Amino acid sequence: MLQAVLSAYGLHAESCKIEPFGSGLINHTWKVCQEGFAYILQEVNTTVFPKPEYIAHNIRAIKEYLDQTAPDYLFVAPINASNGDDFVVVNDRFYRLFPFIAHSCTIDSVQRPEQAYQAAKQFGQFSRMLHAFKAQQLKPTIEDFHNLPLRVTQFKNALAQTSSERMIKAGFAIEEIIRYYDIEAQYTQMVKSSELHLRVVHHDTKISNVLLQSETGVGLGVIDLDTVMPGYFISDVGDMMRTYLSEANEEEHDFNKIAIRNDVFAAIYKGYVEEMNQVLTSAEKQFFIYSGKFMIYMQAVRFITDFLNGDIYYKTNYPEQNLVRGLNQIDLLNKYVARQQEFGEIISEIDQNKEIVLK
Repeated sequence: MLQAVLSAYGLHAESCKIEPFGSGLINHTWKVCQEGFAYILQEVNTTVFPKPEYIAHNIRAIKEYLDQTAPDYLFVAPINASNGDDFVVVNDRFYRLFPFIAHSCTIDSVQRPEQAYQAAKQFGQFSRMLHAFKAQQLKPTIEDFHNLPLRVTQFKNALAQTSSERMIKAGFAIEEIIRYYDIEAQYTQMVKSSELHLRVVHHDTKISNVLLQSETGVGLGVIDLDTVMPGYFISDVGDMMRTYLSEANEEEHDFNKIAIRNDVFAAIYKGYVEEMNQVLTSAEKQFFIYSGKFMIYMQAVRFITDFLNGDIYYKTNYPEQNLVRGLNQIDLLNKYVARQQEFGEIISEIDQNKEIVLK
């Protein structure tokens, strides 16, 4: 199958070195090398992205805009097939080919604040350069991806129809989600009052979606653009808070290992605001800390909802894994909320141009 795909790009599979690449959980990815040239081949997961043509439309529109307004920016777009198509389709599977960026690397977790700073700066730069681009031109590649009111409604529906056994097991998690309903209420009010501006945002700002210079660790650009679509800045900032602040991810069973790193928060704020300061409105800046609550809470809601529904969405490897994931995120949320005053003080120090040393 891959031979047919590569042939459509003018490559000969028999003379290519093909090996799995990266740690992504959604799309299948390979590195392809031939005669001194390297590429990234990827199969799009059409279960997650049922309309690949929307992805192609969005990337093409952004590329055309950036080619005109920021030609020196590293925008890693797919290479067209020999016939000019955005994808090669074989047996109803969608494939695309990217250039491999030499002397670049990605990392899977934030070990040092400097890494968070570089990532936040890249995601901020991406949205800033597209500030004048009409976000409404882009199509939703995943409907209602960060629609918190919908996720809360789904939770309430699951609560009404779950088994008594699962209701009992998830008792504490359910109480915590209900206790934090105000997070959803605040989001609804912000959207209704137009305090948040619709922008081009990445929507999946985990650290592995940033290309870094191999030797220096300096950010080069953002990748994995399938979720780029109209949204609010709190999605990008919030996802960085959720995935960077604690070294322990959502799979961790020992919640004592879930710890908020203030220096990483400072790095996220510093990097993002250096790029977006002139773009964000004064109203939006007031929601920077809220963004972490927004994304952590939404992920907790989604995990617990899936547990109540019988684990029908997220893949599980052991019983009650979604419950553990949800409780993990609730613990992260509680620890995040407890640091809000400290976060405000960090922001004040940075805004007053006090030196923050990132290591």
